[in-house]
Amino acid sequence: MSFPRIDETHDPARSSWVEGADGHPAFPIQNLPYGIFSPPGGAARAGVAIGERIFDLRAAAQTGLLPAAASAVFGEPTLNALMALPAADRLALRRWLSALFSDEAQRPATEPLLHRAADCALHLPATIGDYSDFYVGIHHATNIGRLFRPDNPLLPNYKYVPIGYHGRASSIRPSGVPVVRPRGQRKPPEADAPVVGPSQRLDYELELGIWIGAGNALGETVPIADAADHIAGFCLLNDWSARDFQAWEYVPLGPFLAKNFQSTISPWVVTAEAMAPFRIAQPPRPQGDPQPLPYLWDEADQAQGALAIDLEVHLSSAKMRAEAMPPMRLSRGPAFSMYWTAQQIVAHHASNGCNLNPGDLLGTGTLSGPTPDSFGSLMELTGGGQAKIVLPTGEERAFLEDGDELALSAVARADGYVSIGFGECRAMIAPAR
Repeated sequence: MSFPRIDETHDPARSSWVEGADGHPAFPIQNLPYGIFSPPGGAARAGVAIGERIFDLRAAAQTGLLPAAASAVFGEPTLNALMALPAADRLALRRWLSALFSDEAQRPATEPLLHRAADCALHLPATIGDYSDFYVGIHHATNIGRLFRPDNPLLPNYKYVPIGYHGRASSIRPSGVPVVRPRGQRKPPEADAPVVGPSQRLDYELELGIWIGAGNALGETVPIADAADHIAGFCLLNDWSARDFQAWEYVPLGPFLAKNFQSTISPWVVTAEAMAPFRIAQPPRPQGDPQPLPYLWDEADQAQGALAIDLEVHLSSAKMRAEAMPPMRLSRGPAFSMYWTAQQIVAHHASNGCNLNPGDLLGTGTLSGPTPDSFGSLMELTGGGQAKIVLPTGEERAFLEDGDELALSAVARADGYVSIGFGECRAMIAPAR
């Protein structure tokens, strides 16, 4: 397993001439995530976030500021071509950008290509050909399983195979796009037959997204030792879920209308290279758990394959906003509660010859911690709707109501290094149509 290495771009002493970059809570010079943005009156194009500014990569390519090898990938309003670059080329571009923003001598030529982020619109960073969602948060899987199978919450296959399903790529949206309450079939416990109508048990799911870089040909596999080379970066992902639809439809084939109406992602791609200082050992499996099969096992992956990321969820109701109250934190927990690493997810997805392509998105599944204050969904926080959450206004929530705004956030932290953030992943619930 070959992970990106720590280099001068991660140096905590490296500072930037870009105003507001040093000490920025999400986008210091040590981060440099990529995204697709539109400046005022302009078309969508690729950019890099630094502080409260966005650097125009398309303009930089057109003016000759970018290295020739990198210029060709910024002609289209997506990051698919950038994601497809070999890891060495992506690293070279990151080092070039880091030097550009830290060298005062580059300021006169570079500063005109910076836009105020607050003035720009953000879009999906890539054309997502395929989206698959996994179920690797073991605390979440246990909590949900316990609601339905108290004596046997985890099914026998869980600890042998990374469980996942193929989701709907067309309904993924960037942060800020409202979620229209879905309509569908549900069967209330007291009813003899299902009814059709708006979901009464709308939930969120706190996840990480994994962006695929270099792909593999149909019929070929991605060996676990090479899986890190196929990951371009990470984002936040909220896989909105209609729990009442899900309970009625999931047998025998799993999620369908309960999850395909919309998923929300943070629009910035935090690169695999930026995450180098935040790689940690995968937590050891509990005593008695089976050893993963050889195609899923790599010693280097176990030593460095997990991620030191703190995740948070905040909720704001319409009444809270009207009364100028700050959002209420619902939970906070670590990302290393994943039973399977991102690399194991990738290797398993391609293990049957499935072809992954640059810009494909994989979800981890809900990442809950071991205690209630770190649960990643309302289904867990409220015990399936039995114990309601009381908001600062006195309002109660078992599941999401119209006008509620849900925000996910994430910060990668490691001793001796500058923390980096993922940007916003938020959306408001709109009434059913």
